[in-house]
Amino acid sequence: MGRGRHSVLAAAVTVVCAVTLLGAPGTAIARALPEPTPPAAPAPSASPSASPSVTLPPDKDLQAVRAKLDKLYHDAAVATDAYNLAAEKTKKQSAEITDLNRKIAEGQLRLDGLRDRAGAAARAQYRTGGLPPEVQLMLGNDPQDFFEGAGRVLQSQRATKSLIEETARAQQDLKLYADDAADHLHMLEAGRKAKAAAKKRIKQRIKEAEQLEARLEKRQRERLAELERQASDRAQSAWLGTGILDELDGKASATGRRAVEFATAQLGKPYEWGAEGPGTYDCSGLTSQAWAAAGRPVPRTSQQQWKRLRHVDIKDMRPGDLIIYFGDASHVGMYVGDGTIVHAPRPGRTVTLAGAGSMPILGVVRPDTD
Repeated sequence: MGRGRHSVLAAAVTVVCAVTLLGAPGTAIARALPEPTPPAAPAPSASPSASPSVTLPPDKDLQAVRAKLDKLYHDAAVATDAYNLAAEKTKKQSAEITDLNRKIAEGQLRLDGLRDRAGAAARAQYRTGGLPPEVQLMLGNDPQDFFEGAGRVLQSQRATKSLIEETARAQQDLKLYADDAADHLHMLEAGRKAKAAAKKRIKQRIKEAEQLEARLEKRQRERLAELERQASDRAQSAWLGTGILDELDGKASATGRRAVEFATAQLGKPYEWGAEGPGTYDCSGLTSQAWAAAGRPVPRTSQQQWKRLRHVDIKDMRPGDLIIYFGDASHVGMYVGDGTIVHAPRPGRTVTLAGAGSMPILGVVRPDTD
């Protein structure tokens, strides 16, 4: 595709998804928002019915508000990744505890059976007066019985030894399973606490962001959105200005195409932290579900996707690859071609298309090897 066409397409991609994410306390937020400017008094000659004009605060003041919102939503995204990771761990640990409990129950049944066998042997010995079988044979009157019974004695001795060893192993296994279950329970509880702490932080940051935005008048919110678009467009233009699209000619794999088809089919669905569909998604919920639908499961969080998936150079990027954003890998989008990604931006937004270079790129990972 020619560079001219890429430029036209890039200009057409409006980055609705400012993936800005979180971090400052509420008192500083209040100072970032200027007090509303009172409407100008009408001139003496103006008609009594004329509407006074509203003066917007300077762009630098709105930029300060935007920076504050960016930090808040960034903090929420980081906390969302922590929440999702804790949720995955608790789910895995719960399944492992269930499996260990099953093994404990089976081990206990096995141990009970071995004890029953040992008890039966003890009762048999009691019935014979407590004499060992070899002594009983030696006291018998029939030599043939003695020699035939000697073999049975050896078998009995081996069986007794085997029974003792098997019982000891069963007891050891049972103890190991119980110890593992206890360890998993401790990890499960720690995961639940981490999950609860992350959830609390997410809600706090989103609430602070919403309260800050609520203080803006309609025209201020519109201007703020315009400033966000301008910033995204500048970042995308700078990225395209490197000539990167002239180097991108990779073709999507079969599984990559299926992942892209799934992700783009979710356009317009709301962002919701911790969500994996089908009605709402967060950023890594969208990408992980897209690749799961394509038959290639990937880690749940953007940070785990960055750590565990194969890294590829940006110039080798192809549709279906995942672009990881920000230095802490707190956001992810799926490359769909022509310098564009599909992603779930942040609370209050929907799954949308955006310029791949509209946010700071940490790197690119590839879920498949086709």
